[in-house]
Amino acid sequence: MAATRLELNLMRLLSRCEALAAERRDPEEWRLEKYVAALEDMLRELKLQSCKPAPELLNEYSRKVDFLKGLLEAEKLSSSTEKALANQFLAPGRTPTTTKERTPATKTVHLQTKARCTGKMRSELLGTVCFGAADSLLLVYRWTFVAFSCRLAADEKQSAVELDAMLQHHQDVQEKLAEEMLSLARSLKNNTLAAQNVIKQDNQTLSYSLRMADQNFEKLKDESDRLEQHAKKSVNWLLWIMLIVVCFIFISMILFIRIFPKLK
Repeated sequence: MAATRLELNLMRLLSRCEALAAERRDPEEWRLEKYVAALEDMLRELKLQSCKPAPELLNEYSRKVDFLKGLLEAEKLSSSTEKALANQFLAPGRTPTTTKERTPATKTVHLQTKARCTGKMRSELLGTVCFGAADSLLLVYRWTFVAFSCRLAADEKQSAVELDAMLQHHQDVQEKLAEEMLSLARSLKNNTLAAQNVIKQDNQTLSYSLRMADQNFEKLKDESDRLEQHAKKSVNWLLWIMLIVVCFIFISMILFIRIFPKLK
């Protein structure tokens, strides 16, 4: 299904936000926060549309927007240890936003942010004289590793659930397509049978009409022959009658002349 204008705008803005998140920003930079707020509104509006994308694609958009939002909240924390701990709980996207990306940009941003936070923590650890602070930082590292492991397990479980949902969605789509194909096949079969019956009836009607035309032609031919013979007979009788009448008149005139001579 083709992407709507709102989805295209969301993808462009999401790509722009990922690019801004990958850069080193000033503390007073405000654009990324406004862009993320606009992304939340666009994603909320996209979920309410009738022609919305597939569920797994919507989940991926939500995952990336939540990552950017969590990244901004983590940057507002005061200490580097809190930032590192918050970054460990962030879940980047799994697929690239644009076709030009080989790896998801959110994963790259996540790795860069973790590297920066780790560097700050290392500098604080090396520049601190107090050993108690070093112990606390090591303890934070341990807790961070445990939290990261729990997060990975949760991500794997969520991935399995999303994979099952995606497979179920594709199976439902395939079943729906199979039902539609069966319905179309039944409809096509019924239409073919109806067309065959109509053609059969038309052939029978045409054959009957041809037989009736042949019979009428034979009858017309017989009547024409009879009429021709009758006309010939009528002409012969009339000729004989005229000859008889002429002969009778001729004989009558001769007898009249013989019986009544000329007057002197």
